[in-house]
Amino acid sequence: MEPPEVALENFDAVYDYYRDHRQNLLGAKAAYWLLGRRFQPRVSYAEGARKELRDFISAGRPLIISINHLSEKDPYTVSAAAWRSPLRPVIGHTRVLAKHEVFADPKMRGKLDMMGAMPVFRSRDHDNSPVNAASGRLIDTCAEVLARGDSIALFPEGTCNYVDHTRVQELGGGIGHVVGRARELGANPVLVNLGLSYGPRADPAVHLSTADVRSASFYFRRPVGELPAEPADITALVREELQTALDAAIAAY
Repeated sequence: MEPPEVALENFDAVYDYYRDHRQNLLGAKAAYWLLGRRFQPRVSYAEGARKELRDFISAGRPLIISINHLSEKDPYTVSAAAWRSPLRPVIGHTRVLAKHEVFADPKMRGKLDMMGAMPVFRSRDHDNSPVNAASGRLIDTCAEVLARGDSIALFPEGTCNYVDHTRVQELGGGIGHVVGRARELGANPVLVNLGLSYGPRADPAVHLSTADVRSASFYFRRPVGELPAEPADITALVREELQTALDAAIAAY
């Protein structure tokens, strides 16, 4: 299928494409390996988290990987952390949600498609009515991805946190609705919360040095295999778990 233009006006075609698109596994793993070599983030775990994550992946459970969002550099450091963690087996089988603007450049889009990116049309960038319809279709597409056994990775804050990099921002309800819709399709996703910090003195709102980015700290909470029934309760759980993970990532310095 020919890649459609990533534009709100044809979001149905966009999500049809990304629902069915398959990454080049060799290319994806090579790209994540290179990022892992370049950035070499420190990765730590809650007690039991590493084994439980491996067990869920071995059992074929799809993951919803949730990360706090600090800077435009995050996708690179997160990819590096994925390569250097038990997430390595799901590389090439994970959709990574990214703002639609980054798909505008054809050369960059090729790299994004290889890395598993899928566009998000944000309400802050468009009129509410069309973007609400696109958001509903995105939720359905994510649920279908999970139902076929692949995983989803996202920044549930929806935008970089330039207010207070030590506190997780308020979250939208999308992640809870994705879980609910996935359950309707027979999926039983596992929530993986990953805290990210560039250090207690690094302020992403001002400047991140090369050293800050290359010394990113990640912390895995224990994966949650049994999620609440209500979308709002799932969202509240994600925010609580992410804050705990962020606190631990900061403390790792």
